[in-house]
Amino acid sequence: MEINELTPAERRVWEAFPRGEGVDFREHPDENGFDGAQWGPERTLRAEVLSALLLSRVTAAGKVPGLNVRGARITGKLDLKYAVVEHGIRLRACWFERKPLLYGAQLRALVLSDSALPGLTAATLGVDLVLRLACCRITGPVRLQGARITGGLFLQRAVIGDPDAQEEAEEPLLQFNHASIKTDVIAMDLTVHGQTRINGATVGGQINLDGARLLAPGGTALHAETLSVGTDLRARGLEARGRVNLTGSRIPGQLNLAYARLANPGGVALRASSCVIGEVWLRSCDTIRGGVNLRRSQFDLLHMPPGTWPEQIRIDGLTYRTLAPHLPPEERLPALDREESGYLPYAYEQLAAAYRTAGDEAGARTVQLAKLRRHRRTLPRHARLWGLLQDATVGYGFRPLRAAGWLLALLLTGTIAYGLHPPRELKAGEAPEFNAAFYTIDLMLPIIGFGQEGAFAPSGWYQWLSYVLIVTGWVLATTTAAGVSRSLQRQ
Repeated sequence: MEINELTPAERRVWEAFPRGEGVDFREHPDENGFDGAQWGPERTLRAEVLSALLLSRVTAAGKVPGLNVRGARITGKLDLKYAVVEHGIRLRACWFERKPLLYGAQLRALVLSDSALPGLTAATLGVDLVLRLACCRITGPVRLQGARITGGLFLQRAVIGDPDAQEEAEEPLLQFNHASIKTDVIAMDLTVHGQTRINGATVGGQINLDGARLLAPGGTALHAETLSVGTDLRARGLEARGRVNLTGSRIPGQLNLAYARLANPGGVALRASSCVIGEVWLRSCDTIRGGVNLRRSQFDLLHMPPGTWPEQIRIDGLTYRTLAPHLPPEERLPALDREESGYLPYAYEQLAAAYRTAGDEAGARTVQLAKLRRHRRTLPRHARLWGLLQDATVGYGFRPLRAAGWLLALLLTGTIAYGLHPPRELKAGEAPEFNAAFYTIDLMLPIIGFGQEGAFAPSGWYQWLSYVLIVTGWVLATTTAAGVSRSLQRQ
């Protein structure tokens, strides 16, 4: 393209390019590109001119070429498909008539901050340094699947999609699935009116979604299956309308969802099954609206207050070492009743193990007792009686002092009753001196003999009392032995 074919605005850019100098068309320093459709020819650049310039070998001695423009209206399509561009591209606060085509391109750096675009097609893009879309307004899809970015991806305060077109919630509007990003993805305060798809992506540093709004009601707000993150996935204050799917992800640091609002009524709001994550933080969150699926995942720390759990959960095979905040087990146990599959013995064992890790043996015993009571509800009616008896007498072995209380109550009853009305001697003159307390013990514990039971014979209702003492003593002894045996097996 000849320079005499250029408009005055294009000539300014063409002459500045070899020296890497910036051209600023803005009327004031804070102007962005959102109203660029109204700008006149003095601020208009043809995309074909920019493409020709970037693919040219125009240089200036001792200078590093580069495209550095602010506040321009760019018409036509910026087509760099499969191009190899050795210069940095900075088109900040610009307005694009058509979405740039960067499919398969190899770039040094691409900065489009504060700009307005109808979309961006850049699948399999390679960027040596950074890709910046910060503070952009992008009405169409941003396609970065398979991209390779040596530096970082910056999306903070960007708005992607049309808020009036949420009926297409399942259509991905931001996608960098299977992308490889060597450092960080910074997307604080990002807003996406549709699905964000990053499944299979590899991020060497962290993903920061603090304050982001991912809005795909009735669909998938964040699709991040098999995501691999080098450090943390931060999403403090995240608002997600639609499913958040992290199935199979690997996050060695934190998955921080503190203060998040997750909502997918009638469906699954959070799916993090088969994940391996260091710490999961759901501190100070509202109650999740929708189901939670954490099946077969492994967490080192799970920080989730009881009030955050929804009405339906799936935690079969969930493993965690520490549970926070540390609360009485009575506040944690109701969540286990919400398991979609019903009674899961492993869930109780895992909760008990967390209390033991925290050094709370009493809490662990309470969980174990709750497990046996929950199991009893799954048994046939006739099989529940024995469990009820063990529970009432010794708390399945977890409440051994309860048996002592029952025995003491029976001992006092028998001692008082037979002390006021001693039974008659079976053989006059041969019986030992009557002792109401030891006579009661002889009745209740037949394996112990003090010579009282065989020497005296009560009559009337006192005889029936002796039968009650014999039967209850035998039952207490048996259930106590069963409880002690179970306790020894656990140890």
